[in-house]
Amino acid sequence: MSNIWNILDLVLAAVAAYLLTQVVRNNRQRLPLPPGPKGLPFIGNVLDMPKEKESEKFTEWRHLYGDIVSLRLFGQTMIILNSPKVAVEMLERKSSIYSDRPRMEFGGEMVGWNQTLVLTPYGERFRSYRRFVHQLIGGKQQIKRFHSLMESESRKFLKRLLHTPEQVQAHIRHTAGSLIIKMAYGYEVQEGKDAIVDLVELAVDQFSALSRPGAFLVDIMPFLRYVPPWFPGAGFKTAAESFKKTLNDMVDVPFNFVKARMASGCFSEEHGFRGADTTVSANYSFFLAMTLYPEAQRKAQEEIDRVVGTDRLPVFADRENLPYVEALVQEVFRWNPVVPIGVPHRVLEDDIHAGYFIPKGSIIVPNIAGFFHDPEVYEDPHNFIPERFVSADGKNMPPDPRDYCFGFGRRICPGLHFADASVWNTCVTTLAAFNITKAVENGKLIDPLVEYTVGTISHPKPFRCAIKPRSAKAEALI
Repeated sequence: MSNIWNILDLVLAAVAAYLLTQVVRNNRQRLPLPPGPKGLPFIGNVLDMPKEKESEKFTEWRHLYGDIVSLRLFGQTMIILNSPKVAVEMLERKSSIYSDRPRMEFGGEMVGWNQTLVLTPYGERFRSYRRFVHQLIGGKQQIKRFHSLMESESRKFLKRLLHTPEQVQAHIRHTAGSLIIKMAYGYEVQEGKDAIVDLVELAVDQFSALSRPGAFLVDIMPFLRYVPPWFPGAGFKTAAESFKKTLNDMVDVPFNFVKARMASGCFSEEHGFRGADTTVSANYSFFLAMTLYPEAQRKAQEEIDRVVGTDRLPVFADRENLPYVEALVQEVFRWNPVVPIGVPHRVLEDDIHAGYFIPKGSIIVPNIAGFFHDPEVYEDPHNFIPERFVSADGKNMPPDPRDYCFGFGRRICPGLHFADASVWNTCVTTLAAFNITKAVENGKLIDPLVEYTVGTISHPKPFRCAIKPRSAKAEALI
């Protein structure tokens, strides 16, 4: 008889647990979505989505609706996070359910970027990728073994800048590509045009374009993937094939180079890191900032001259003794962030946050540029002011932008220490060797505009500046 009661108890417990689960789920679904623009029937907020300067529109919505804003795009829920506090609470403290990536029909499925770390779904393959990259560049100690390589590449960069300063943007791209490809494959990049560097740059530019939310209609209506190529408006299928070839070539060409070297017995170094070159944008922003803010440049150069002297160029060992340069680098990352709205996350199960219902499968977008341009956190945010990060007695320091600009939680950029070191190295050696000023045309100074490209990775648009050695001694050092 006791066995029968035990079985009955188990059945009743199971029924009670099921009913409780249903009650909790129903209560969740009765909670409201976060507020947001009203939208239209069927298409939702598709017409509300900005085609450029997304961060500015999201910030406008913050003033109307708050730190958490929801949109509906053909039935797909998108959640905009307009405060770093909320982003940390959701994307870091609840990272077990907020670490997936949205299914990107165009860039992920059709082109193939879902096979890379940045877009691969959350799961065992993602964790394997992360472990591998972490072993190589996951911490400051691992990055130290690449310091000498970074310093060597920065010297080459200064030489290029000395001979053709008007090609500064190309030199930044070339140097960043050289460094990453050397680290990854042991490949010595050729001076001038290099096929592998060009290939990497093209693939990264294409990724920046295709990964913007709503960039391709097939991302919102996946069934369009199956329309025939001759169907009106199906040109995206041709573009996908072209982008796919670029991605595959970017993977295969340098990999085949490594295999050939190993077969010939010429490959002896341990390499394996590869990554999208977001440092290009930060370094080019540095040149734009120095052109527009000469006082910040002067203060940094005075500190370098005082600490390092003028008989050698700075090295990583000098970093801890250059607090103003450190503050300047922080301001470079804050002023115009490389990835203004981050790479979207996807929530794996229903959640409740701040009294709002966050449905399973929602796309989560952190408004990173909005964080950095909040005047309540960073005074006079659109001006370049390194002093905001210089510590002083009794001063309340604003958040370090490097805590947010590399992403959140388990999706934080694994190359953040590499990017930080690379940008610092470029900034400090350039400041030691060159003066960066406004260009002069017909006797008049040219004021460059602060304009950035549209895309997941945002770059300053080309601008003119004058770059000259600080002295004959500096030119000799170069």
